[in-house]
Amino acid sequence: MRLATFNLLHGRSLSDGTVHADRVRAAVADLDADVLGLQEVDRAQPRSGHLDLTALAADALGAPAHRFAAAVVGTPGQTWQPWHAEADAAHPQYGIALVSRFPVQRWQITELPGAPIRSPVLTPDEGLLLLKDEPRVLLAAVLETPHGLLSVGTTHLSFVPGWNVRQLRHAVRAMRALPAPRVLLGDLNMPAGPVRAFTGWRPLARAATFPSTWPRTQLDHVLADPRGRRRWAGWSRSAPRIRRSPTTARWWSGSTADPGPRDIATRTGGGMTATGASVTNRVPWAACRIVFPAKH
Repeated sequence: MRLATFNLLHGRSLSDGTVHADRVRAAVADLDADVLGLQEVDRAQPRSGHLDLTALAADALGAPAHRFAAAVVGTPGQTWQPWHAEADAAHPQYGIALVSRFPVQRWQITELPGAPIRSPVLTPDEGLLLLKDEPRVLLAAVLETPHGLLSVGTTHLSFVPGWNVRQLRHAVRAMRALPAPRVLLGDLNMPAGPVRAFTGWRPLARAATFPSTWPRTQLDHVLADPRGRRRWAGWSRSAPRIRRSPTTARWWSGSTADPGPRDIATRTGGGMTATGASVTNRVPWAACRIVFPAKH
């Protein structure tokens, strides 16, 4: 089973700044994930050609189960407001999504409020700005896999230090209301050390994802709740190698050897990613493969 998290940057191409459905579809298909968490997802947005990026990703993976969860109505960086129930599918929306090749028993959406004050953010064009933080959400699903129930959630946390820790703790509490084992996928906007310290959850994928020119720290994570670890097979991690593809300008991290029976492979891809209204040089995906024990 391959689990992955991918910050879509609303589908914008790294080469020319435009959004092309075929490019998004090819990038998602290349991940070949059984369960995929997506961040910075557009729906009905003029800037992304009014595409439904969630449905496009599901089609690329041949995944029958998918759901989009809006965090805001409007366009980040322009005019927006927190999502509200009166916003129908025709309104421009922006949020996160979860795509699964496995049936979903039930969905759960948890609101993660944005920071209450404006925060300083360094932008490449206008320098230091005081920006309003967006609300965030956690989207989780209880999946019916061939090996039993699996709870998977995805989120995109605030860029405001400290406030993202509060959101992460809230997300962990919400996930623990779901059946074990549990996995959290997403762009957490904080390095691996604080993530492990504040959650106690085990990282399944370890690969630097920031900055893309030469990744030095990991902001995108795949985490497993240790309270459910007895239901998994054990896991190990192959020694990664990183190379740059001149045609796609992406970073890849994987194993130099064939995966063993308990292998977890990590993989990353690179580019410019907008985190809220800030812009950071990012490698916006990480993935892991989990192998369950054979049933006797």
